[in-house]
Amino acid sequence: MAGLWPAICFVPRGCFATSFVPLYYNQFAVHTIKAIYPGSFDPVTNGHLDLIARGSKLFDHLVVAILQNASKSPLFSEAERIEMLTEGVRQFGNVSVATFNGLLVDFAREQHAEAVIRGVRAISDYEYELQMALMNRRLAPELETIFLMSDAKYSFVSSRLVKQVFELGGSVEGLVPPFVIERMKARRSS
Repeated sequence: MAGLWPAICFVPRGCFATSFVPLYYNQFAVHTIKAIYPGSFDPVTNGHLDLIARGSKLFDHLVVAILQNASKSPLFSEAERIEMLTEGVRQFGNVSVATFNGLLVDFAREQHAEAVIRGVRAISDYEYELQMALMNRRLAPELETIFLMSDAKYSFVSSRLVKQVFELGGSVEGLVPPFVIERMKARRSS
């Protein structure tokens, strides 16, 4: 049970406080809340990782879900994005990485998730995300959408913009993790 948080200590009636039995979080099936953070993550940015870090504090389990979108031609393969995200979330014990295709609400039901988190950088993001959240609510009323404002230092960062700047020879240092820069350089030189 290493790594689990002691939630309470149970002291049987008539026993001294030194003979307690530690109870661990969720040992007795306490209700936990799982959330999904969906996206293409092509590539994962520091803005994504910031939202993952913040989401991991809000939910018992956060699933970072890579959308398999056949209509897009991504820079990185699905397997590469899984590897990069797995490396990026390694420090969080309650975050996992998965892929899905089809409707987000169907994936959320398969995962028994109760919430979806979405990052909002600007008003234009909010308008789009609101439409998606309302459609998801119509399809799955039990699923809540939680909007997290991006950190101001990442408010302009998008995967699309990172790819464009990099392709034109600009620096993306500080916008993506170093392991992403290494992969982008390797991709450019191949």
